[in-house]
Amino acid sequence: MSRLRSLVLALILGIAMVLGLSACTARAGEWTDQTYTIAGGGTTGVYSEYGSHLADELSTALGVDVVGAETNGSVDNLLRVADGDALLGFAQGDTAADAVAGVGAFHEPLPVRAVARLYDEYLHVVVRADSAVESIPQLEGRTVSLGAENSGVNVIAGRVLDAAGIDRSAVRDAQLDLSDSIAAMERGEIDGFFWVGGLPTPGIRELAEQLPVRLLPIELEWVNTVNARYSDAYRPADFPAGIYGLTDSTPTMAVPNYLLAAASTPDAMVRDVLEVLFDARSRMGSEVPAVALLNRRQAIFTAPVELHPGAVEYYRDSRR
Repeated sequence: MSRLRSLVLALILGIAMVLGLSACTARAGEWTDQTYTIAGGGTTGVYSEYGSHLADELSTALGVDVVGAETNGSVDNLLRVADGDALLGFAQGDTAADAVAGVGAFHEPLPVRAVARLYDEYLHVVVRADSAVESIPQLEGRTVSLGAENSGVNVIAGRVLDAAGIDRSAVRDAQLDLSDSIAAMERGEIDGFFWVGGLPTPGIRELAEQLPVRLLPIELEWVNTVNARYSDAYRPADFPAGIYGLTDSTPTMAVPNYLLAAASTPDAMVRDVLEVLFDARSRMGSEVPAVALLNRRQAIFTAPVELHPGAVEYYRDSRR
């Protein structure tokens, strides 16, 4: 009887392993043995964390090799996706709108489509707590990082300075990514830096724990001006009291953030990505707070960037 029970147990375990393997490797036939890349951002930003966790989830669930890549941000990510150098990429809604229209940093429309609206990003203009700078106009003549080249941060920084009546040439732009901006501020080499990211942005949270900081207010009239001049992608927002050690809330502006793929990406692959993303939402959200903001009802609102046909199929079927 003991031998029979052992055989039965072994059979059950064997079946479970086969079923588990089948579940792990179930995927659209278009996936191959190549390494797929998710274009993220700097290592201290939300893009990087989000992309790395999504890459791990896709690798495990689909049995493929997916990695997260460090990049300069939105513009860089959109170019990589359009060129086929990345399967997926993160981008700010305003920069993505420029990409499909072929304006701003893009000389021609890029063949990219939205997979999902993920979360809103907030414009941070960070100065030391003991800085004499109290407002955006007071940045004139100072050394400030407006974001890395080919980043969405650089796009928004220029637009906000313009709305505030400051020519960007009047600011000594250090052109640093978030990691280098944080290091430069710690060394006292810059007076402030611009950043656009989710709340809280890991690198800024860690900076605030070591060096007290303030966030400069973004006036409502500037938000309205930027919207009127560009893609109407922005909305007024606030940093809540308590974040980054702030004692009071601070007005700012927010912009939606999208996950994108090339228009040529097979529909079934996009469906696989979304199935894994939503299935792993709770698990990923425990490590990356921005993931917890993913909402199936809100994910479809990506205009003026068209949803990928595979995404349209996924969202339509998920409502049944």
